[in-house]
Amino acid sequence: MDALLEQLRAGLPAEALITDAEVTASYAHDMASFCDAGAPAVVVLPRTVEEVQHVMRTATALRVPVVPQGARTGLSGAANASDGCIVLSLVKMDRILEISTVDRIAVVEPGVVNATLSRAVNEHGLCYPPDPSSWETCTIGGNIGTASGGLCCVKYGVTAEYVLGLEVVLADGRLLNTGRRTAKGVAGYDLTRLIVGSEGSLGIVVKAVLALRPRPPQQLALAAEFPSATAACDAVCRIMERGHTPSLLELMDRTTVRAVNATASMGLPESTEALLLCAFDTPDPAADLAAVGALCREAGATEVVPAESAAESELLLQARRLSLPAMETLKPATMIDDVCVPRSRLGAMIEGTAAIAEKFGLTIGVVAHAGDGNTHPVVCFDHTDADESRRARESFDEIMALGLGLGGTITGEHGVGVLKREWLARELGEVGVELQRGIKAAFDPLGLLNPGKLF
Repeated sequence: MDALLEQLRAGLPAEALITDAEVTASYAHDMASFCDAGAPAVVVLPRTVEEVQHVMRTATALRVPVVPQGARTGLSGAANASDGCIVLSLVKMDRILEISTVDRIAVVEPGVVNATLSRAVNEHGLCYPPDPSSWETCTIGGNIGTASGGLCCVKYGVTAEYVLGLEVVLADGRLLNTGRRTAKGVAGYDLTRLIVGSEGSLGIVVKAVLALRPRPPQQLALAAEFPSATAACDAVCRIMERGHTPSLLELMDRTTVRAVNATASMGLPESTEALLLCAFDTPDPAADLAAVGALCREAGATEVVPAESAAESELLLQARRLSLPAMETLKPATMIDDVCVPRSRLGAMIEGTAAIAEKFGLTIGVVAHAGDGNTHPVVCFDHTDADESRRARESFDEIMALGLGLGGTITGEHGVGVLKREWLARELGEVGVELQRGIKAAFDPLGLLNPGKLF
């Protein structure tokens, strides 16, 4: 420990090091449940690339593991510390270095908050589409690490589709530049896409070149009430099959709807078994909403309420934004799953989750980015009740097994981390795991970067 601190201090300002055990303990974990976390030896908050390089050279020389962190809003344990590690928090590297309206790119450091970047580029008539639910606090570096998504993925895609290039500090302190600033580029293997979603296990992202888009028109939304989740999922299939491209297509099951109703007095009928929210940011959103409203009625919607203004749209979408806070009022703890299935199997996923909730005697609500099949079953439980905690964990695993059985994936946007480590092997298969471990060894032969995550 003394040698570690001595070598770190040789290349870092005093304020970049935190050694107080009570303070370092607050950096030990992210927001995931059921994920072990260790006690870090030290927390480092660098401000420059050179400082990050110094940390990695020191870690390599002394064989000390390093756990990179952003804002710790993740839900898989990917940012959890291991005993005796260096926690490398990148939140102080928070500069927007460049916004180019001609090239439609932004160059940023990893600690830039998603919402801060979004607002900055909006002032130039541009937008950065990826918008995780935690966008007001999560960082771009964390978004890149977990390949995060958001509400607008149905039209605009996920983080990986907007990362053009990266500057990465490798485990031994060398600096790697990947990708490009140009609109096109296919030189060599796509190391940029490889690092996106690697959860800090291949290198430390210290700079990112991000693609921007023109700022779209203000979106308009509608809400449609359904007598069953199956009917709502049928409407989703009809919307996508007819070639519509909504900017948002979200679904809430009856458990979530009732929780939101109780929390915010939204006035939704008790008979509502599912609520579908759809929005368009097209030149004529009212016409698109009218077409979608007709499809919802064909699928059995009991009520379709289109907004006539941006303010009304925000009121309708408030129900979706309140879904997690509302679910958190039902029990002392929640565990948020993240299973993505083909859109055509969305109904089976929601029905199957309801059956799992009944089997284990638990409250499980589902909110879904319905347009891309990404479901978020929210398991509510009392963490002080050992039996209920056990049933919560077992139900979580059954939900993942259900998703795989429907042709889906164990994570659409939250990542693997610690929480889904054993499930990654099941999804990838023996050959897939072998190759991925080989890639890890090529980048990090000593296994110092975020050990215990993914594999």
